[in-house]
Amino acid sequence: MPVVTPIDATQEQLAQVRYNPDGLVPAIVQEHATGAVLTLAWMNAQTLAETLATGRTVFWSRSRQERWRKGDTSGDRQWVRAAFYDCDGDTLLIMVEQEGAGACHTGEHSCFYRPFGADAGVDAAP
Repeated sequence: MPVVTPIDATQEQLAQVRYNPDGLVPAIVQEHATGAVLTLAWMNAQTLAETLATGRTVFWSRSRQERWRKGDTSGDRQWVRAAFYDCDGDTLLIMVEQEGAGACHTGEHSCFYRPFGADAGVDAAP
C-alpha cells in the first residue's frame, strides 16, 4: 500500500481558492509518475481540506450531491503526492499515485481515453 502524504496547507493558501456559485472548484488529477491526466473532478472546501489532510482524493459528486472518496467502492485509490492551485485560484491540480486499474469509472486508467479525429487510435490516450 502506498504511503499517505498529508499536505499541511496554510489558511492563507486555502483562502486563495475561488469556488464557483455552487461552492465547487474543478480539480485536475494527474498521475505523478507519468504526467498523464487521469480525470477532472470537483471539490468543495470540505473535500479539499479532507484531501489535503488525509492524503487521499475526496471529491464532491455533482450528480449524486454527495462527498465521495476515490476508491472506497472500486479499490482504485488515489494517493496524493502534491497539490497546487492556479494563478487565479479557480482550478486545482492534484498529483497522485494511482492504485488499482485506474481513475475512470469505466475501468480505463484515464478518463481521457477517447481522442477526437478520424485517424485517432484508441491507444492515443495521454
